[in-house]
Amino acid sequence: MIKLIGIDIKRITRTLLILVGISVLTIACDNSNQQPAVQPDFSSSGTANDNPTPVVSTIPDIAIDSDDIAGVVTSPNGPEAGVWVIAETDDFETRYNKIVVTDDEGRYLLPDLPEASYRLWVRGYGLLDSAKVNAGRGTIVDLDTEIASDSQTAAEIYPAAYWYAMMKLPEESELAEIDGGLHRYLSTMKNSDCVGCHQLGNKATRTFPEELVEMNLDSEAAWVRRISSGQAGSRMMRPIGQLKGLPIKYLADWTDRIAEGELPQADPRRPEGQERNIVVTIRDWMAEPYHYVHDLSGTDRRNPTVNAYGPLYGAPELSTDKFPILDPVNNMATTFDAPVRDPDTPTTGDDPLTAPSFYWGDEVIWDSKANAHNPMLDQDGRVWYTARVRGRDNPDFCKEGSDHPSAQLFPTNSSGRHLAVYEPDTGEYNFIDTCYGTHHLQFAADENNTLWTSGGGDVIGWLNSKLFLETGDAEAAQGWSPLILDTNGNGVRDEWVEPSEPVNPDMDTRVRAGYYAVMPNPADGSIWGSNNSYPGYIMRFDPETGLGEKFNVPLPGYSSRGADIDSNGVVWVALGSGHLGEFDRRKCTGPLNGPEATGDHCPEGWSFHELPGPSFITHPDIKVESSYYAFVDQHNTFGLGENIPMVIGNLYDGVHALVDGEFITIRTPYPLGFYTKGFEGRIDDPNAGWKGRGLWIPSGGRNPWFLEDGKGTHPIVTHFQLRTSPLDK
Repeated sequence: MIKLIGIDIKRITRTLLILVGISVLTIACDNSNQQPAVQPDFSSSGTANDNPTPVVSTIPDIAIDSDDIAGVVTSPNGPEAGVWVIAETDDFETRYNKIVVTDDEGRYLLPDLPEASYRLWVRGYGLLDSAKVNAGRGTIVDLDTEIASDSQTAAEIYPAAYWYAMMKLPEESELAEIDGGLHRYLSTMKNSDCVGCHQLGNKATRTFPEELVEMNLDSEAAWVRRISSGQAGSRMMRPIGQLKGLPIKYLADWTDRIAEGELPQADPRRPEGQERNIVVTIRDWMAEPYHYVHDLSGTDRRNPTVNAYGPLYGAPELSTDKFPILDPVNNMATTFDAPVRDPDTPTTGDDPLTAPSFYWGDEVIWDSKANAHNPMLDQDGRVWYTARVRGRDNPDFCKEGSDHPSAQLFPTNSSGRHLAVYEPDTGEYNFIDTCYGTHHLQFAADENNTLWTSGGGDVIGWLNSKLFLETGDAEAAQGWSPLILDTNGNGVRDEWVEPSEPVNPDMDTRVRAGYYAVMPNPADGSIWGSNNSYPGYIMRFDPETGLGEKFNVPLPGYSSRGADIDSNGVVWVALGSGHLGEFDRRKCTGPLNGPEATGDHCPEGWSFHELPGPSFITHPDIKVESSYYAFVDQHNTFGLGENIPMVIGNLYDGVHALVDGEFITIRTPYPLGFYTKGFEGRIDDPNAGWKGRGLWIPSGGRNPWFLEDGKGTHPIVTHFQLRTSPLDK
């Protein structure tokens, strides 16, 4: 019997084969098409607040200010177009990198660098990373680079998607006992579970840690040992068990072939068109490098000018109760200690290590009671968190026998996460005990500033934030409702049959609400959501009638996860099938209520947009890209226009924006392994052109040490901006 640091490999392998009954615990690109010929769309033009002194350039047709650095990148082949120039410094409390892309003539311009000493270097597909060159602001610095000596060297900087595309997929006969077959398998291996937590295909996952190599295991045993590691070991084991251990075979084959020198079959293209106008600024935060951030907020999504140039607030989920704050103006990162109301609130510090980590050994690196999942700013800059404040047992006003209107409709006995609100000016942190679980949250544009939340399981929950702030009365300010389909077609909520019962045309039908994403519709006040499931669905709740609607995802789409809505009420949803799904209820031709309106009644409302990047080598019809969440830029915070849908490129180190039917990839090339779970846009100055707008995107993987710089790397925050040209200063 093989025993490895307290782990019995044969026992674990047997366990994988009997875990089928365990439900999944959600832990939770090459595109050769030309880019759309769109230009940044700003409501007004202008410059930043200061006007640096211009410096005469020795390069024709390029001018710089005293806080810029510019030059030309050349290799033995001549000027290099579409490669990244990276400026980095250690002079601030946080990490600071600024990254731009060269134009058609190999020229670059790094704008608005704060006073510091910088190192410059070049990264680009087909090139070696260049030597680092010291540089100061207001100077012209030409950079030399070399052609990659071989394909292996060139592929080292490819996005994870190109390496993950080498993964072979199971044969149909192997999937016979898995409900949903290959699609269900991919749902688990992509955005529902595996890539719902971190990248697959980056160097940290396509190779084994040295300590694991030294154990001299065969590759299948090595993968079992690997996914058994740390406090997340049991979570990683569950979906593998649900798939009867089948992924282990293909993960082992994948890493074996890579170790033997096999390389990606597709090569990424360099940035083109608008992608060359992107400016990337990177900072870091968090007190410890083993803590992570699930999501951030720095503005009110309804009015993204709120908190202009202000701090960004992070939710560290399972990892810690030290909530991070980033000051991007002064490049400073701080934390505050988030309390819980009840001392006996459970902590993730009690989650056992299935096996020692190859990075952190026996150390318990996660210890959080608050378990904050998401933050969101309101109209006054307060920060609202979905955060735990107590244990699971609900107060009496939630339960059967209560006179609370929502409890009389549908009593609830437990909730695993609640709400809290932080006042940045005073540091006050207030608890909001909810009868419903919470996960994501968004404010509606109504007079009560109603805060809608997902994560309630059977119900959708809401908080009248105006009433709560006036009275502090959480019981009076909250409400919740089950999702009831109007299957008798009379337009009102009546008695219903339960989800396990057949539809009765004389009654309504309750379905599990299952809100994962939540999104108030600016067009009509309804509340939409997406369910994180296979094959997946989206849902609509009408606060006026209390009735719901459900729309299943039809093929070729499947595996819905995060979603957002545009100002016209069109829903955009990230799918594990390799698509961005689009649903427009206005296109439905049949009845939206009645006995047939139970989910499959409006396939005509769906459209699917294939994500960029490579396909699996054994299945050229299936895109590799795996997306966790979607965001709609309703207010043109980035510069591509209003109502631009964006979807996370979890295997591409960035996000993809859909413009006129084509995707633009917004990517950071350094550090490799950038993985996010959510993001937002903010307008710091509507009169400052591109300099006053941008997307704020945190690294959201649960293992920051998977980033390119390895163990010791802190979670990062990336600011993407879109200028009018690669030389715009």
